[in-house]
Amino acid sequence: MPYPHVLLSAAVSLDGYLDDTGPDRLLLSSPADFDRVDEVRASVDAILVGAGTIRADNPRLLVNDPGRRAARVAAGRPEYPLKVTVTATGDLDPDAKFWHTGGEKVVYTTETGARRAAGLGVAADVVALGPDLDWRRLLEHLHDVRGVRRLMVEGGGTIHTQLLRQGLADELQLVLAPLFVGDPKAPRLFGPGGYQAGRLRLLESRRIEDVVLMRYEPTAPGEGASAAAADRHWLRLACELAAECPLSRTAFSVGAVVVAADGTELARGHSREAGDPVAHAEEAALAKIDPADPRLPAATVYTSLEPCTRRASRPHPCAELILRAGVRRVVTAWREPDTFVAAADGTGMLRGAGVAVVVLPEYEEAAKAPNAHLLA
Repeated sequence: MPYPHVLLSAAVSLDGYLDDTGPDRLLLSSPADFDRVDEVRASVDAILVGAGTIRADNPRLLVNDPGRRAARVAAGRPEYPLKVTVTATGDLDPDAKFWHTGGEKVVYTTETGARRAAGLGVAADVVALGPDLDWRRLLEHLHDVRGVRRLMVEGGGTIHTQLLRQGLADELQLVLAPLFVGDPKAPRLFGPGGYQAGRLRLLESRRIEDVVLMRYEPTAPGEGASAAAADRHWLRLACELAAECPLSRTAFSVGAVVVAADGTELARGHSREAGDPVAHAEEAALAKIDPADPRLPAATVYTSLEPCTRRASRPHPCAELILRAGVRRVVTAWREPDTFVAAADGTGMLRGAGVAVVVLPEYEEAAKAPNAHLLA
């Protein structure tokens, strides 16, 4: 199911702490960076913090600039983004500023937590996710029921850690403040545990007064049938490659990218690449990789259209080429229509051979766009 774009936002000391252990909140950002955060808040549909952050910091989570609020209203949006909190236990402070400022609020919790939260009388919708907190169900609900397309997550460290470890964060906006905390009892941004492999991609590095903003996005593909945030990046790239194909009246325009488990791009290709009138995207990409490359079995093939199972131009269809290469995971945007081949079902063929196939239908329109002349 589609999820919102999940943006993690945090400021840390040089030694990686979110705060100290004093009674007052440690201000890590500069005035100019607080204004940048206000701008980001104005751009999103919802802001999320954990219940622990509400208890510790008592935040209001507002868009403070009147001009930005007016621009939201002029665009037909609520004056303030939806405010969201998450609690496993339902332990909420009904007197916190979170409940008494801004616009609509929603609480995501467990079945047990929902019973407790309902008795507190907080002005919010309370949504029980089941016996345990389930981040994927939470994000699906925000997307499908609340219409959230961009979600800003402002803490705390446990929330950030869980979203990153599960591959659900699309972007990390990290501000580095020029000071040290040095107290092992102080809260840190990220906790221990198993994170996704590979390096994050640096999108931006910017000085803002005496702090530095760094924007990163993950690169490592998901595992098995579960989609990770990086899968959306790579599939979007495959759809963009499809737009580079020379137009044809007898074949689809398709883009493909092959990515190693650590997020390293191994190769990319698109239909009719390099003047070959019958080249397919997956075929073109795989041809650029040494068949003995040990990274292939754990790699993911991203293709804007599901791999073909039959073709007249060459003896081996792309689904077969993927199986021969040993790749065990494919992410695609669009199931092949019957335009040229009836009941092609590359997804079914690959799954039948034990390959994990993830279909992200939210990218179907982008995959269809270069093929509009064939679908009219």
